[in-house]
Amino acid sequence: MDYVKTKRVIKLRKYFIDGIYIIFGCFIMAVGTSLFLLPNQLSSGGFSGIATIIYYLLGFPLGITILVLNIPFLLWALFKVGKELLIKSILGTVLLAVFIDLLESFQVLTDDRFLACIYGGITIGIGMALVLKATASTGGTDLISYIVKAYRPHVRTSNFIVMLDIIIVSLNVLFFREIEIGLYSAIAIYIVGKMIDIIFEGVNFTKMMLIVSNKYKEIAKEIGDKVQRGSTGIYAKGMYTREKRMILFCVGARNEVAKIKQIAVKIDPKAFIVIANARETWGKGFRKD
Repeated sequence: MDYVKTKRVIKLRKYFIDGIYIIFGCFIMAVGTSLFLLPNQLSSGGFSGIATIIYYLLGFPLGITILVLNIPFLLWALFKVGKELLIKSILGTVLLAVFIDLLESFQVLTDDRFLACIYGGITIGIGMALVLKATASTGGTDLISYIVKAYRPHVRTSNFIVMLDIIIVSLNVLFFREIEIGLYSAIAIYIVGKMIDIIFEGVNFTKMMLIVSNKYKEIAKEIGDKVQRGSTGIYAKGMYTREKRMILFCVGARNEVAKIKQIAVKIDPKAFIVIANARETWGKGFRKD
């Protein structure tokens, strides 16, 4: 009984945290939409782009329009996605629509399109990342991608979303007859994607180094003593020379790369070194949360 009760408490806590993420995420997205993009005729893609055209053409509230556009896909999703995802998506879609229309009456934060696309993209990206952290969506192309994935599991939904965004932004350009709208909207969409990456993967970028040298023991010891970084030896075989080699695998902070490289070259001037970006690193000496 205690186990069942504990499991229920954990589940309720998760739902509560997810709900907080969805509420705050939708509010932040609404700020970016209502106070930055919409007043400057810009779009972050998705249904908001179509709703922006309808807003300026017929004067319908943006939030209500987005909600109406999503209703057919929410009904469709009823049969194709999980119940939990559907409930969260309905919550996200409704909250976003309500917040957008509530904030529309507030003072616009900037009339400069460049600033609007930058700060609009940042705020929408942060809000969308929070919603995605709750494994939810605010409808639009995200919801469509879930539905498509249910029919075609192997389809790359990222390409599908990008294609839809390009079509919608192109429609905005044709309607407003200003190429700048498309250019600024493209910047906003790019920033939205980058902000989502940053929130999900962090900003503490690290570097990954592969060092090929016969003096790998000396290099590994020196890296450990001078930089306080561990190394991992990987057995490999050169396909051209057919020689067996040991490759040192080492991860360090950006400001440690030059020192590690200097150590390797000093010990073995003929060392072969490959340096690459490591988007995120977990474990001892790095992030553990």
